[in-house]
Amino acid sequence: MNIHEYQAKALLRSFGAPVPDGRVVLRAEHAKSAAGEIGGPLWVVKAQIHAGGRGKGYFKEADAGERGGVRLARSVEEAAAETRKMLGRTLVTEQTGPKGKQVNRVYIEDGSRIVNEFYLALLVDRQASRISFICSTNGGMDIEEIAVSTPEKVLSFSVNPVTGYQSFHGRRIAFALGLEGRQIKRCVALMGLLYRAFVEKDMELLEVNPLIVTDTGGLQIIDAKISFDDNALYRHSDIADLRDETEEDSTEQEAARHDLTYVALDGEIGCMVNGAGLAMATMDIIKRHGGEPANFLDVGGGATAEKVTAAFKIITSDPNVKGILVNIFGGIMRCDIIAEGIVDAVKEIGLEVPLVVRLEGTNDAKGKEIINNSGLDVIAAVDLKDGAQKIVKAIQG
Repeated sequence: MNIHEYQAKALLRSFGAPVPDGRVVLRAEHAKSAAGEIGGPLWVVKAQIHAGGRGKGYFKEADAGERGGVRLARSVEEAAAETRKMLGRTLVTEQTGPKGKQVNRVYIEDGSRIVNEFYLALLVDRQASRISFICSTNGGMDIEEIAVSTPEKVLSFSVNPVTGYQSFHGRRIAFALGLEGRQIKRCVALMGLLYRAFVEKDMELLEVNPLIVTDTGGLQIIDAKISFDDNALYRHSDIADLRDETEEDSTEQEAARHDLTYVALDGEIGCMVNGAGLAMATMDIIKRHGGEPANFLDVGGGATAEKVTAAFKIITSDPNVKGILVNIFGGIMRCDIIAEGIVDAVKEIGLEVPLVVRLEGTNDAKGKEIINNSGLDVIAAVDLKDGAQKIVKAIQG
């Protein structure tokens, strides 16, 4: 689960992290009073969407040449005017794609005097099964380009979970960033509280970009992005309450209500599988044979017929889907359960696109019998390659 920048900063502030003073604005008429509560003389007005690259983005409805989703203001009135220009408009960035995202809230923040800016992140390194720090002396909007063009400027290391965070981790980051004197001690303390926040709140990603040195020599978090482990939200009702459903795909929300994993893509072949690895393999082989996957839908290892029915409805609700490939390898999941769910769903909502089914594993013979005796117009597949070839051929006529 992702949260907005202003929510991330409020959370980090509760752990003692240094963040600028700011106010979130939901209605344009409140912008002037919100800005007036902040000291100034410089204000930063930021569009709040779940996507990076806001500073380089553009508004679809804006005039030609108008600046992006992060703007400076030098008076309360100017901050209010910039807020009015953002609210309700669609901001397009590299991460949103051409469709963009509507800005429903704006964050007005006290401006900072920046001497140096850095990049910092904590994330779960799944390969090492540890939490890793990443930092770079080059922070700001071009960090992605820096990571590709000059990877030697990026430091990355993991923390042993037995010992947890230690002062030497913070000093390693401080030296890599070229900090001196009291800044080193401040960096050690800041890295420690960020690590504690990461662990206590079950984060998957904590990105600070930029982390700055101010004109007084202090460290300050200017932007923050946080993602949480959905599987741990039951332990954090306060975090779950921060969810902004307007930022999430409605189909993905419906899938989550049925405990399904769904990600919408841009293709034309709907994929129903059980297991993330099988999903990736299915999408790869569809592309290999000339098709494009329309989604990633994983029914998991313990799906019921009702859950499969819900999954089928979700796939067919996408108008871009021109064909469906069901690829199930039964281990814990029984193939006959999948077959029953498919039959129930098709009988309830109908079938207007080609359907290819490949069942293998636990109770696969029974599952195939259910499909064959259902009277449905289903194309049987022998294996994954055969299934991919048949669904691509079917949608191509």
